[in-house]
Amino acid sequence: MEVWTTIYVIGVIFLATLIRSTFGFGEALVAVPLLALRVPVAVAAPLAVMVSVLVAAVIIVQDWRKIHVRSAGGLFASSLPGIPLGLLMLKCVDDHRVKLVLGLIIVVFSIYSLFVGSSLHLENEHPALLLAAGFVSGILGGAYGMNGPPLAVYGSLRRWSPQHFRATLQGYFLPASLAGLTGYLWIGLVTRPVLRDFALSLPCALTAVLIGRFLNHRLRGQAFFRAVYAGLVVIGIVLAVQALA
Repeated sequence: MEVWTTIYVIGVIFLATLIRSTFGFGEALVAVPLLALRVPVAVAAPLAVMVSVLVAAVIIVQDWRKIHVRSAGGLFASSLPGIPLGLLMLKCVDDHRVKLVLGLIIVVFSIYSLFVGSSLHLENEHPALLLAAGFVSGILGGAYGMNGPPLAVYGSLRRWSPQHFRATLQGYFLPASLAGLTGYLWIGLVTRPVLRDFALSLPCALTAVLIGRFLNHRLRGQAFFRAVYAGLVVIGIVLAVQALA
């Protein structure tokens, strides 16, 4: 049974990493929920964060010239005040209502962008929207470990190329994931099983990064943004279903 569990874990890490490397976000929908079906959350969560650090670091090394440094820094800095608010919300607010409202907002916005608002975009950096996206990302990260959707919306509105989109989001995710990993180290959740699963998953994760980069560099313009918004629709639906379950 342990062998099959290990194979399952490696497969989930490969799939989550492939999604992250291709689109720049979205692995949170896959990694922890699927890992938690076969391993304890105390193993799944730190393992997912360790893989996130690895993926972000490799992508940054590969494509550091494509990072919008000011945008990545602004998104990360503005997310920091949102993290404790997200943790507080997780403790004090009805989890089901928040997920339902959030899921519906993401679905409606993404469907609108897919079929009506394809011309909706920002020609230049928009400080207020950048700060808002980072702040909301921090809230969602603190509450549910799901930082990606607000960042994806902002990057889509800016019409970053697929390559800039992928690289810039990693400029946010690397320090955010390092902060999360530091927390797990501090409370002692980076255990021997976590390190073992990480080591065993490493070859497949690195392979997925390379495949994802190949796919990302072949995506162009509207096709890429349609895929991003379609992914956001899936995330929104999953959140709404979780809320109603």
